[in-house]
Amino acid sequence: APDTDSRLRALLAPTIATRGDLREVVLIPLLAVFLALVIGALIMMATSVAPATILKSFVAMADGSLGSMNAISETLTASIPLVMAGLGIGLAFRAGLFNIGAEGQMVVGGLATAIAAFSFTGLPMILHLPLALLIGMSVGAVYAAIAGVLRATTGAHEVISTIMLNLISFRLLDYLLRQPYIQKEGRADPISRAVLETAELPRLLTFLDPNLRLHLGLFIMLAAVA
Repeated sequence: APDTDSRLRALLAPTIATRGDLREVVLIPLLAVFLALVIGALIMMATSVAPATILKSFVAMADGSLGSMNAISETLTASIPLVMAGLGIGLAFRAGLFNIGAEGQMVVGGLATAIAAFSFTGLPMILHLPLALLIGMSVGAVYAAIAGVLRATTGAHEVISTIMLNLISFRLLDYLLRQPYIQKEGRADPISRAVLETAELPRLLTFLDPNLRLHLGLFIMLAAVA
Protein backbone atom coordinates (compact mmCIF):
# COMPACT_ATOMS: atom_id res chain seq x y z
CA ALA A 1 0.00 0.00 0.00
CA PRO A 2 2.75 2.54 0.80
CA ASP A 3 4.45 1.74 -2.50
CA THR A 4 1.15 2.21 -4.33
CA ASP A 5 0.55 5.56 -2.63
CA SER A 6 4.03 6.80 -3.49
CA ARG A 7 3.63 5.75 -7.11
CA LEU A 8 0.25 7.48 -7.29
CA ARG A 9 1.73 10.69 -5.90
CA ALA A 10 4.56 10.49 -8.42
CA LEU A 11 2.07 10.12 -11.27
CA LEU A 12 -0.11 12.99 -10.04
CA ALA A 13 2.79 15.35 -9.25
CA PRO A 14 3.12 16.76 -12.80
CA THR A 15 -0.64 17.39 -12.94
CA ILE A 16 -0.60 19.17 -9.60
CA ALA A 17 2.40 21.25 -10.67
CA THR A 18 0.67 22.13 -13.94
CA ARG A 19 -2.43 23.27 -12.10
CA GLY A 20 -0.30 25.39 -9.80
CA ASP A 21 1.50 26.96 -12.75
CA LEU A 22 -1.83 27.62 -14.48
CA ARG A 23 -3.13 29.37 -11.39
CA GLU A 24 -0.05 31.56 -11.05
CA VAL A 25 0.44 32.35 -14.73
CA VAL A 26 -3.16 32.76 -15.90
CA LEU A 27 -5.77 32.92 -13.16
CA ILE A 28 -4.03 35.27 -10.73
CA PRO A 29 -3.13 37.91 -13.39
CA LEU A 30 -6.67 37.77 -14.83
CA LEU A 31 -8.15 38.15 -11.36
CA ALA A 32 -5.83 41.09 -10.68
CA VAL A 33 -6.95 42.85 -13.88
CA PHE A 34 -10.61 42.17 -13.09
CA LEU A 35 -10.28 43.54 -9.55
CA ALA A 36 -8.46 46.61 -10.87
CA LEU A 37 -11.33 47.32 -13.26
CA VAL A 38 -13.92 46.81 -10.53
CA ILE A 39 -12.09 49.07 -8.08
CA GLY A 40 -11.61 51.69 -10.79
CA ALA A 41 -15.31 51.56 -11.62
CA LEU A 42 -16.26 51.92 -7.96
CA ILE A 43 -13.99 54.94 -7.56
CA MET A 44 -15.49 56.58 -10.65
CA MET A 45 -19.01 55.85 -9.41
CA ALA A 46 -18.11 57.39 -6.06
CA THR A 47 -17.17 60.59 -7.91
CA SER A 48 -20.57 60.71 -9.64
CA VAL A 49 -19.48 59.32 -13.00
CA ALA A 50 -22.40 57.72 -14.84
CA PRO A 51 -22.22 53.92 -15.32
CA ALA A 52 -22.67 54.39 -19.08
CA THR A 53 -19.62 56.66 -19.14
CA ILE A 54 -17.61 54.13 -17.15
CA LEU A 55 -18.55 51.40 -19.61
CA LYS A 56 -17.60 53.61 -22.55
CA SER A 57 -14.22 54.34 -20.95
CA PHE A 58 -13.51 50.62 -20.53
CA VAL A 59 -14.52 49.95 -24.14
CA ALA A 60 -12.31 52.81 -25.32
CA MET A 61 -9.41 51.44 -23.26
CA ALA A 62 -9.80 48.01 -24.84
CA ASP A 63 -10.11 49.50 -28.32
CA GLY A 64 -7.10 51.75 -27.80
CA SER A 65 -4.90 48.87 -26.68
CA LEU A 66 -6.16 45.99 -28.83
CA GLY A 67 -8.52 47.48 -31.41
CA SER A 68 -6.11 47.61 -34.34
CA MET A 69 -2.76 46.29 -35.48
CA ASN A 70 -1.15 49.60 -34.54
CA ALA A 71 -2.79 49.48 -31.10
CA ILE A 72 -1.54 45.94 -30.49
CA SER A 73 1.95 46.92 -31.67
CA GLU A 74 2.06 49.92 -29.34
CA THR A 75 0.72 47.90 -26.41
CA LEU A 76 3.36 45.20 -26.83
CA THR A 77 6.10 47.80 -27.37
CA ALA A 78 5.15 49.63 -24.18
CA SER A 79 4.95 46.38 -22.21
CA ILE A 80 8.49 45.23 -22.99
CA PRO A 81 10.39 47.54 -20.59
CA LEU A 82 7.69 47.08 -17.94
CA VAL A 83 8.00 43.29 -18.03
CA MET A 84 11.80 43.51 -17.91
CA ALA A 85 11.58 45.84 -14.92
CA GLY A 86 9.17 43.42 -13.26
CA LEU A 87 11.68 40.61 -13.69
CA GLY A 88 14.30 42.75 -11.98
CA ILE A 89 11.93 43.41 -9.09
CA GLY A 90 11.14 39.70 -8.84
CA LEU A 91 14.84 38.87 -8.66
CA ALA A 92 15.28 41.28 -5.76
CA PHE A 93 12.25 39.79 -4.00
CA ARG A 94 13.78 36.33 -4.24
CA ALA A 95 16.84 37.74 -2.47
CA GLY A 96 14.61 39.12 0.29
CA LEU A 97 14.86 42.75 -0.85
CA PHE A 98 12.04 45.12 -1.78
CA ASN A 99 13.23 46.99 -4.86
CA ILE A 100 10.81 49.89 -5.34
CA GLY A 101 13.29 51.73 -7.56
CA ALA A 102 12.79 49.94 -10.88
CA GLU A 103 11.47 53.10 -12.51
CA GLY A 104 14.54 55.11 -11.60
CA GLN A 105 16.85 52.29 -12.65
CA MET A 106 15.08 52.14 -16.01
CA VAL A 107 15.46 55.90 -16.44
CA VAL A 108 19.19 55.89 -15.71
CA GLY A 109 19.86 52.74 -17.72
CA GLY A 110 17.76 53.99 -20.63
CA LEU A 111 19.61 57.29 -20.72
CA ALA A 112 22.96 55.48 -20.68
CA THR A 113 21.77 53.27 -23.54
CA ALA A 114 20.67 56.29 -25.56
CA ILE A 115 23.99 58.07 -25.03
CA ALA A 116 25.89 54.98 -26.14
CA ALA A 117 23.52 54.59 -29.08
CA PHE A 118 24.39 57.97 -30.58
CA SER A 119 27.97 58.31 -29.34
CA PHE A 120 29.69 55.30 -30.92
CA THR A 121 29.77 55.99 -34.63
CA GLY A 122 31.11 53.74 -37.34
CA LEU A 123 30.28 50.48 -35.58
CA PRO A 124 28.25 47.77 -37.30
CA MET A 125 24.91 46.85 -35.76
CA ILE A 126 26.21 43.47 -34.59
CA LEU A 127 28.60 45.34 -32.27
CA HIS A 128 26.86 48.65 -31.63
CA LEU A 129 23.48 47.31 -30.52
CA PRO A 130 24.78 44.78 -27.95
CA LEU A 131 27.30 47.34 -26.68
CA ALA A 132 24.62 49.98 -26.12
CA LEU A 133 22.35 47.49 -24.36
CA LEU A 134 25.20 46.19 -22.20
CA ILE A 135 26.15 49.72 -21.15
CA GLY A 136 22.54 50.51 -20.26
CA MET A 137 22.11 47.33 -18.23
CA SER A 138 25.40 47.91 -16.42
CA VAL A 139 24.58 51.51 -15.50
CA GLY A 140 21.10 50.51 -14.35
CA ALA A 141 22.57 47.71 -12.24
CA VAL A 142 25.12 50.06 -10.66
CA TYR A 143 22.34 52.53 -9.85
CA ALA A 144 20.33 49.72 -8.26
CA ALA A 145 23.38 48.62 -6.28
CA ILE A 146 23.46 51.97 -4.46
CA ALA A 147 20.49 50.86 -2.36
CA GLY A 148 22.18 47.52 -1.70
CA VAL A 149 25.37 49.18 -0.53
CA LEU A 150 23.42 51.52 1.75
CA ARG A 151 21.53 48.54 3.21
CA ALA A 152 24.74 46.59 3.81
CA THR A 153 26.78 49.45 5.27
CA THR A 154 24.28 51.65 7.10
CA GLY A 155 21.17 49.48 7.46
CA ALA A 156 19.08 51.94 5.43
CA HIS A 157 15.91 50.19 4.29
CA GLU A 158 15.86 49.62 0.55
CA VAL A 159 12.22 50.71 0.22
CA ILE A 160 13.09 54.23 1.37
CA SER A 161 16.40 54.48 -0.49
CA THR A 162 15.02 53.17 -3.80
CA ILE A 163 12.06 55.56 -3.66
CA MET A 164 14.46 58.45 -3.07
CA LEU A 165 16.70 57.22 -5.89
CA ASN A 166 13.65 57.31 -8.18
CA LEU A 167 13.24 61.01 -7.53
CA ILE A 168 16.96 61.63 -8.02
CA SER A 169 16.89 59.82 -11.36
CA PHE A 170 14.07 62.04 -12.65
CA ARG A 171 15.94 65.22 -11.79
CA LEU A 172 19.18 63.77 -13.16
CA LEU A 173 17.45 62.88 -16.43
CA ASP A 174 16.00 66.37 -16.79
CA TYR A 175 19.41 67.92 -16.11
CA LEU A 176 21.45 65.71 -18.43
CA LEU A 177 18.99 66.03 -21.32
CA ARG A 178 19.69 69.77 -21.32
CA GLN A 179 23.46 69.38 -21.61
CA PRO A 180 25.00 70.30 -24.99
CA TYR A 181 26.49 66.88 -25.69
CA ILE A 182 23.22 65.04 -25.08
CA GLN A 183 20.50 67.53 -26.04
CA LYS A 184 19.27 67.49 -29.61
CA GLU A 185 20.58 70.44 -31.59
CA GLY A 186 18.15 73.29 -32.06
CA ARG A 187 15.87 72.20 -29.22
CA ALA A 188 15.24 73.98 -25.95
CA ASP A 189 13.26 71.17 -24.33
CA PRO A 190 14.91 68.16 -22.67
CA ILE A 191 15.28 65.69 -25.53
CA SER A 192 18.29 63.64 -26.56
CA ARG A 193 19.95 63.29 -29.91
CA ALA A 194 18.58 60.70 -32.29
CA VAL A 195 19.76 57.13 -31.82
CA LEU A 196 21.86 55.78 -34.69
CA GLU A 197 20.25 53.09 -36.82
CA THR A 198 23.03 50.67 -35.91
CA ALA A 199 21.84 50.79 -32.28
CA GLU A 200 18.13 50.39 -32.96
CA LEU A 201 16.36 47.12 -32.25
CA PRO A 202 15.06 45.83 -35.60
CA ARG A 203 11.33 46.23 -36.10
CA LEU A 204 9.29 43.08 -36.65
CA LEU A 205 6.15 44.15 -38.52
CA THR A 206 7.39 46.61 -41.12
CA PHE A 207 6.26 44.21 -43.85
CA LEU A 208 2.69 44.96 -42.73
CA ASP A 209 3.09 48.65 -42.00
CA PRO A 210 6.35 50.64 -41.87
CA ASN A 211 4.96 52.66 -38.96
CA LEU A 212 4.50 49.68 -36.62
CA ARG A 213 7.11 49.99 -33.86
CA LEU A 214 7.10 46.49 -32.36
CA HIS A 215 10.74 45.39 -32.26
CA LEU A 216 13.10 42.54 -31.48
CA GLY A 217 12.89 43.37 -27.79
CA LEU A 218 9.71 41.28 -27.71
CA PHE A 219 11.74 38.09 -28.17
CA ILE A 220 14.37 39.26 -25.69
CA MET A 221 11.59 39.78 -23.16
CA LEU A 222 10.08 36.35 -23.84
CA ALA A 223 13.50 34.71 -23.49
CA ALA A 224 14.07 36.49 -20.18
CA VAL A 225 10.65 35.42 -18.89
CA ALA A 226 11.24 31.82 -19.94
